[in-house]
Amino acid sequence: MKKYILILISCILLGMTGTSCTTDFLDVESPDKVFVDEYYNSDERIFEALVAAYDPLKWFDYAWGQYTHIGLVSDVMADDVYVGGADENDCIYLHRMFNYNALPTSVVSDLWTTFYSGVNRSNVVVENIENVTDISNENKALYTAEAKVLRSFYYTWLWKLWGNIPYYEQNLTFPYIHEQSTADDVYNGIITSLEDAIDNGGLPMRTTAQWYGRVSKAMAYMLYTEVVMYQQDESRYSKALSYMEEIIASGSYDLVDDFALIWEEAGEWNTESIFEINYVSTAGKRAWDNATGAGGSVYPKFIGINNLGSSPDYEGGWGFEPVRVETYEMYDEADERRDGGILNFADYTVSTGATYTGRYQDTGYFLRKYLPRVGGNAGHAADADMNYNNNFRVYRYAETLLYASELLARGVSGKGTAQNYLNEVRDRAGLGSIPATVDNIIQERRLEFVGEGKRYWDLVRTGKATTVLVPDGQYRTNSWTPNKKYLPIPQNEIDAAQGTLTQNNY
Repeated sequence: MKKYILILISCILLGMTGTSCTTDFLDVESPDKVFVDEYYNSDERIFEALVAAYDPLKWFDYAWGQYTHIGLVSDVMADDVYVGGADENDCIYLHRMFNYNALPTSVVSDLWTTFYSGVNRSNVVVENIENVTDISNENKALYTAEAKVLRSFYYTWLWKLWGNIPYYEQNLTFPYIHEQSTADDVYNGIITSLEDAIDNGGLPMRTTAQWYGRVSKAMAYMLYTEVVMYQQDESRYSKALSYMEEIIASGSYDLVDDFALIWEEAGEWNTESIFEINYVSTAGKRAWDNATGAGGSVYPKFIGINNLGSSPDYEGGWGFEPVRVETYEMYDEADERRDGGILNFADYTVSTGATYTGRYQDTGYFLRKYLPRVGGNAGHAADADMNYNNNFRVYRYAETLLYASELLARGVSGKGTAQNYLNEVRDRAGLGSIPATVDNIIQERRLEFVGEGKRYWDLVRTGKATTVLVPDGQYRTNSWTPNKKYLPIPQNEIDAAQGTLTQNNY
């Protein structure tokens, strides 16, 4: 039986006229319409589906009414930044996550929708590509691998945030309900799918400039290692290390000399960049009534400096995600990552005469990496606030080196040494050598990735969260406990699941 593209519209129209909707008409051949299961019949059309599977990556900052940038969402649960904004009720779901008292009715529920949209679109590619005849074996394998890696990426975020979720690799049919999997079963699904994509997809180690933003083998390797390390799956540590050292040996990536340059438009897709989510301001069509349209990002505006004046470099914003004083002060004065990634406004005022008005939880320190640059939304075609061109750096070569260093420090046998890999990262920062212990490497990850959404997951996977994520004597009044590892499942999803979802213990 064919699935007709206009089923839903037909049923709605029939319902409006008081006529019940049956399925009899589905058997009728249409002389001038394309059927869903007949559409994906060429390389061009299945590639359209693959492009659609990439699209939800750009919705992470804002799509359905919540501000849910994945770096921000991760970091507010850690210890490097505050939430900020007007007060503790401004984006209350973020403030609740910051204080470990999220509720099913006050949590980042929009991310659930975005991630499953990505899963759905990725499944469309995998399910339909076998029926495509007008495609080379090379492209067939490549597109399938890309879709599986994307699906694994979306599932990884669902798994890290909620743990026990519905996991499926074939899209659901009415009533669109699937049994809940345990977090361990979700992990097994993610890792098995990734291994298949890596082994059989023909992914390039690095994409060419024409295709920056598409999945590469290095990106798949990084995702694989991230998942394995978070699961603490020691049986796969050796493979993860081999992947990291393969990236290193490939010569396709290298650290850039100037850490501060990474975050400028000129630094996008530099030699250090393994995977970025692309945002473009020119002709950007994202708008408050078209948040999933093509274009730029709202995240820079979200974390921009409130009532900013006389700045030659940055545009103003809404004052979210101020960097903690302790975060800035943890750096050695010689560390180029301190001022290369964080804006010390007191110093900036002296050099430029710039002014601003502090908002809730203001510290005077801001995440320079993603602040809105002057002209950063140039050429936008819709809402200016929604169309900044700052790409989000998901994986950098520095993380490859630090994963390799950590795995070696944990006793895994490899080709290099933990010390040499750690030294490379510190040399670029302008620092001397320190012993390559696991604790030192985890701290180095903190210094390297402030504001990049890594710190919280490192604290959880290393068992440090219970002692580090405690009341701060000012804003955070609750402590992280193991039952806070997973957020409460959004209440609307619990309701829609008709008893098939069990709420997390939160």
